Amino acid sequence: MPIAKKALSITAENFKPYGWIIDYPGKKRCPGKNLFRIVVRQMNKGWRIAYLVVRDKVINRLEQHPGSMETFEPVEGRGLLFVSLKKDPRDIVCFYLDKPVILRKSIWHGVVALGREADIKITENSSVRCVYWRTGVSLGKP
Repeated sequence: MPIAKKALSITAENFKPYGWIIDYPGKKRCPGKNLFRIVVRQMNKGWRIAYLVVRDKVINRLEQHPGSMETFEPVEGRGLLFVSLKKDPRDIVCFYLDKPVILRKSIWHGVVALGREADIKITENSSVRCVYWRTGVSLGKP
C-alpha cells in the first residue's frame, strides 16, 4: 500500500541533507553581466557541473575546448547557440537552445539570451582549456 506524503518545494536549506540545487544563488545582485559558477566538481572522476546565466544579446567571439566535450542544458529562459566546425564566419550555424545538447571537443560555440537572461546547466571536464576566436561579426538576434 502506498504511503501518502506531502510534496515539498525544494529549497537550498531543506534539500541540503540530500544534495544541491543546480542554480546561481544571488544572480539578481549582478545585473547586466553573464555569470558562471561551478556547482560541483569530481576531480577524481574528471568532470564538473556548472551553471551559466547568459545576459548577452550579441557576441563577437566564440570559444572552443580542445580537450572536453560540453553539455548545454536549458533550465530557464530562451537562448541561441552558435556553433562552427571551422574558424570561418561563413561556417557559423545558429540554433534555438530548446533541448539539452552535447558539443563535441573543439567545436566553436557561444550563447546569447533571447530575453532578459537564459539559465543553462553545463557539464564538462573538471579542468577546461578555453581557446577564443574573435569572429569579426556580431552574433545575436537583431
